[in-house]
Amino acid sequence: MPKWGKFIVAVLLLPVCGGAALALWKVLRGSGGADTTWVPLLAGAACWVVVYLLLPKPMLIYVFGHELTHALWTWLFGGNVREFKASSEGGHVMVTKNNFLIALAPYFFPLYAVLVVVIFALGRLVWDWEGHLVWFHLLLGTAYAFHLTLTGHVLQTRQSDITSQGYLFSAVIIFLGNVLMLLVGVPLLTDRVSVWNAFGWWLEETRLLLEWLGRLF
Repeated sequence: MPKWGKFIVAVLLLPVCGGAALALWKVLRGSGGADTTWVPLLAGAACWVVVYLLLPKPMLIYVFGHELTHALWTWLFGGNVREFKASSEGGHVMVTKNNFLIALAPYFFPLYAVLVVVIFALGRLVWDWEGHLVWFHLLLGTAYAFHLTLTGHVLQTRQSDITSQGYLFSAVIIFLGNVLMLLVGVPLLTDRVSVWNAFGWWLEETRLLLEWLGRLF
């Protein structure tokens, strides 16, 4: 699809973004009393922010995860990786298949946070880590803050992943991808709101926004 087509799609998706943001606010409000989850999550995020602000940024770790995410999503869509390179100065992958999700995945798919979830899930099955949930939430908060801060950092410079898709289209997909992760992740972590309720609110808020826009125009 040409960039002008993606721009039109991005404009049409703006009410969906608004509905997603409003639904996420409802999910966060509904999950606000889950102190045993939120306290370690926010503590982990705060610890990472202190590290981010005071110490050198671990760009090699971020770039490796960034390029690995490209590779994983390429494999997910049935492609192959021909070359993989990562360093603190930057990196790249050569792949046999590409689309907007493969290009933008590192900006909305928090690889290290997902790895924390997978490792802990396996640990609960094999070693019964049920009593260590606080450490899981602490590490998850750290990993997700790592994703957000360093993604924001690299987006301050020109990124070929973004320019190849168009700025507005990329912004919309990155926003929706991150909110989608939270609309699924927060209910599963806090167990206060169901995932189905979260998606129901998303549809309802989007419908209300579209009705409001229809009356406006």
